Amino acid sequence: MFVDHLRPAPRTTIQIVVGLWLFGVGLAFIVRGANGQGAWTVFHDGLSQHTPLSIGGATVLTGLVILVVVLAMRVRIGLGTLLNIAIIGPATDTTLWLLDEPDSICVRVGLTLASPFVIALGTSLYLGVHWGPGPRDGLMTGLNERGVSIRLARFLIELTAFVVGFVLGGAVGWGSVWAVLAIGPAVQWMLPWFDRPTDGGWQPGRNVAT
Repeated sequence: MFVDHLRPAPRTTIQIVVGLWLFGVGLAFIVRGANGQGAWTVFHDGLSQHTPLSIGGATVLTGLVILVVVLAMRVRIGLGTLLNIAIIGPATDTTLWLLDEPDSICVRVGLTLASPFVIALGTSLYLGVHWGPGPRDGLMTGLNERGVSIRLARFLIELTAFVVGFVLGGAVGWGSVWAVLAIGPAVQWMLPWFDRPTDGGWQPGRNVAT
C-alpha cells in the first residue's frame, strides 16, 4: 500500500480541510482578478474551454490523472493527497459562483494581489500537518526520486502546464508572473506558523536532491 495512515485526529482533519478550501478560494480570486493566472490555473482554464468541465472540474480531473501516474511511480500518498483532489476544485467553483467578476479595476487588482497570499495560507495549513503531498507535488517527488532535482522537476512540470494551458487559451498576464514570484516566499514565511507533524503522518523524505 502506498496510502499512509488515513485516520488523523479531528484537529488535523480540520486544518487540512480549511487549508485546501482556502487554496481553492485563492485560485478563484486570481481567476476573477482577470489579470492572468498561475501555471496550473492557466492549464485548468484552458482545459475548461475545450471540454464541458468547469475550472474546478478540470482541477479535479487533472488531479485524478496525475494521481494514477504518482501511484505508478510508487510515491507515498496520504489523506491530504486524496482530500487535495476532492476539495480544491469544488472550493474554486463555489467561490467563482459566489463572486462575480468585478467591474472595478481596483477590485480586480486587489483580488490578483491577494490571491497568492490566500493560496499560501491554505498551502501552509495543508502542508503543515504532513499528511501527504498534493498529486502535483507527488509527481515532483517521483521525478526527484529518479534523479531529477526538486528545482528542475518543479520548473519542468509547471512550464509544461503553463505552455499547454496557454495553447488551449488559458488566461495569461501580469498576474501569472505575480503568482510565480509571490506564492513561494509567502509559503516559506507562513509555513512555520502551522508546521506541526502529528498523528504519525506522512513526512517528506530527507534525501531530497536540490
